[in-house]
Amino acid sequence: MAGLVAAAPPCVNAATSTTNSQESLEAISSNRDSSQIELASQWGLTLEDWSRYQALMKGPRGIYSPGLDPLTALGIEATSAEDRRRYAELQVKAERQRVEKELAYQQAYDQAFKRLYPDEKIIQLSASPASPMTSSPRALKSDGRLAIFVQDNCMACVTRIQNLQAQNQPFDLYFVGSQGDDEKIRRWAILARIEPTRVLNRAITLNHDAGRWQGLGLGGELPAVVREVNGQWQRQ
Repeated sequence: MAGLVAAAPPCVNAATSTTNSQESLEAISSNRDSSQIELASQWGLTLEDWSRYQALMKGPRGIYSPGLDPLTALGIEATSAEDRRRYAELQVKAERQRVEKELAYQQAYDQAFKRLYPDEKIIQLSASPASPMTSSPRALKSDGRLAIFVQDNCMACVTRIQNLQAQNQPFDLYFVGSQGDDEKIRRWAILARIEPTRVLNRAITLNHDAGRWQGLGLGGELPAVVREVNGQWQRQ
């Protein structure tokens, strides 16, 4: 009997330890669920949506499009027209809110820069604008670099520029429809988060299109990334 009594405390301790471990696991699980719910709600998604997004990014979609945002990923991989429409509407709302915030901050930044450095430009253009009276388009010069043609109100253009910068890729940017307005290009470059230091060292140049895109005759939607190959300009 004495042996049995002596053995009892370890059993109680083991049971207590097991209970504490279970409580710890439940707490961790609860915290994880709360975190997932919070992340999902930031995108207007349900927890089920968020779990599907995570699963998608662990598969082929994550390889094809690393870092893809939840709404785009879910919209592309939607299994019904109803879901595709729902994700598209959520993304339109999210993009509008994001752009409004960025434009508001950009305006405040521009005002601060003008106050602190009234005689300087935030971003210098690489060349003088072409005269609006020029009848023939300027030729696109080739030095082995990429050239990218962009336009205003083009989120795909902004995304492509940011991807090229992330790859540390030098390029010459040509703004289609600038109408010789330097400030229009500067504002767009700031919105696209083009790094001023890369413009200063000419890793990136900012240029008016001045008819070059039309002169190439390649057609298609913008943005267009092109490079000269064997004397011919080709989309990349």
